[in-house]
Amino acid sequence: MRSIRYTDVAVIGGGPAGLAAALAARRAGAEHVTILERNHELGGILQQCIHNGFGLHRFKEELTGPEYAYRFIPQVEADPNIHVYLNTMVLSLTPTKEITAIHPDHGLVKLKAKAVVLAMGCRERTRGALTIPGTRPAGIYTAGTAQRFVNMEGYMPGKRVVILGSGDIGLIMARRFTLEGAKVEAVVEIMPYPAGLARNIAQCLEDFNIPLYLSSTVTMIHGKDRVEGVTVSQVDDNWCPIAGTERYIPCDTLLLSVGLIPENELSQTAGVPLDPRTGGPVVDEKRETLVSGIFACGNVLHVHDLVDYVSEEAEIAGEEAARHALRETADEAGSGRDGGQQLALKPGSNLRYVLPQRITAGAEVDLYMRVSHPMDAVTLTLSGVTLAKKRQVRPSEMLKIRLKAQHWESLFQAGKAPGQELLVAAEPSA
Repeated sequence: MRSIRYTDVAVIGGGPAGLAAALAARRAGAEHVTILERNHELGGILQQCIHNGFGLHRFKEELTGPEYAYRFIPQVEADPNIHVYLNTMVLSLTPTKEITAIHPDHGLVKLKAKAVVLAMGCRERTRGALTIPGTRPAGIYTAGTAQRFVNMEGYMPGKRVVILGSGDIGLIMARRFTLEGAKVEAVVEIMPYPAGLARNIAQCLEDFNIPLYLSSTVTMIHGKDRVEGVTVSQVDDNWCPIAGTERYIPCDTLLLSVGLIPENELSQTAGVPLDPRTGGPVVDEKRETLVSGIFACGNVLHVHDLVDYVSEEAEIAGEEAARHALRETADEAGSGRDGGQQLALKPGSNLRYVLPQRITAGAEVDLYMRVSHPMDAVTLTLSGVTLAKKRQVRPSEMLKIRLKAQHWESLFQAGKAPGQELLVAAEPSA
């Protein structure tokens, strides 16, 4: 790697999103694609996810995480025009798409790209973000850290485990610990409903008789050198502990599965505006951010349930990044956005967020959204126009709804578009 290098498309991150984006960029005509990955291998979090359940939508078969990753890695390695730099830490990204990174062999390097795809993934929320009272003993881990210890390093963090939060990684680790001979005392969830997929609740908790305590949280950690136990209390509608409901659970390990945060520090250095609802950049249907030529996909954009959707989204970002690079090559980039009036999409009743946040009027596009709380018999609407009906919706399961030409016709006839922002809502069916 030279001190200054030029590339058509730079992909920051070599996980499932980065791999799919790089391959899509090449297929779309990008001559040179560069992947910058801070780990020593490609694949991202998939390498430690040795359980099955991946690829059901995309490949119509059940794969483990490493198997899913290796549907992409050999293709990347076989393409001489995709340059992969491992053990490379990106330090900064500018609005003009100049990347500063550090590499163990080449030192501080600079990369100038015509288009950039952000695919940095997300990180876990830690104990410090929860402010749980108590001591600071050994034995407190995030679920992903424990997963890496057990699946890749061969270490068992503990023998008696309490898991705070019912996110998918925590549920999967409840099963993994049980299979490795540990005792999972309980999974504790502050919300009145589980945060993980229904299939993981069934396969990881119910099949192993692991108790799930809803509307509860850990209110005290006990132990000096090592965790000795936790106090669990029920909470009210405002998530405040209810006096008199305390229960002491002996354990030597506390696992935290309390949410994921998109890794957007680099996005902010590039001046990319973020959506406070998703924690990721504001994008249009091409997955282009509000900074021309910078695209985003995967968990850095919004937290996904299924890696199949990550790959699907990354291919959109990679393809559009390649087109942007080709326009720049032909001196036709302009603003980087071509054609059509853009409308803002806003989440309405019982929706936590909707993505993309901006769409071109008349475009047929998949909308991704999450509800705020579980509901039965739901109609999803776009400014009063019915998009779909669902028998049941849950916050743990991301919804994917296709916005079609007939929906736009109804909107235009009603005078809702163009010229106004569009409101997406999840309302009780009549």
